[in-house]
Amino acid sequence: MEIARSKKGIVVSQQKYVINLLKETGMFGCKPADTPMYYTIKVGVAEGSAPVDKGRYQRLIGKLIYLSHTRSDISFSVSMVSQFMNNPTEEHMEAVYRILRYLKMTLGRGLYFKKTQKKDVEIFTHANWASSITDRRSTSGYYTFVWGNLVTLRSKKQLVVARSSAKAEFRAVAQGICEGIWLRRLL
Repeated sequence: MEIARSKKGIVVSQQKYVINLLKETGMFGCKPADTPMYYTIKVGVAEGSAPVDKGRYQRLIGKLIYLSHTRSDISFSVSMVSQFMNNPTEEHMEAVYRILRYLKMTLGRGLYFKKTQKKDVEIFTHANWASSITDRRSTSGYYTFVWGNLVTLRSKKQLVVARSSAKAEFRAVAQGICEGIWLRRLL
């Protein structure tokens, strides 16, 4: 983990980890991608897609989960591909390769913690209604900022199927409010 300090703040990145991961997977010379996932393709259980090495897939996902602690830009994509760790196929591995190609394009990114006088807690929530093609459950997510800096983020499939986008959004807001209450008590 690399830490760079300045008068304006601190940057935490894992550039060396990303380079080693790309070399280990043979993706260091790959063509970079500008997004971690295709927006038009939903990852699911495709018929006719051949299975891949389960152990290798799980190791890659584990490394991407570790990396997502400092790379919030891949957290949603990693959560999507991690749902298929029990039975990965070529389709899922292609989605993982897409994340690796995106990491190649964005090697130096990380978390930036700036010095600020602002003492607020802000929470941003979102939900993708019926985003899972396998069970039609929505995915909720939230980001919390304490004093202007990203502190927590979460992307998780909802426990029940929402009947409308409004219900999916209300569940996401409820999760964000719970996180905000916890942070306020902590501070």
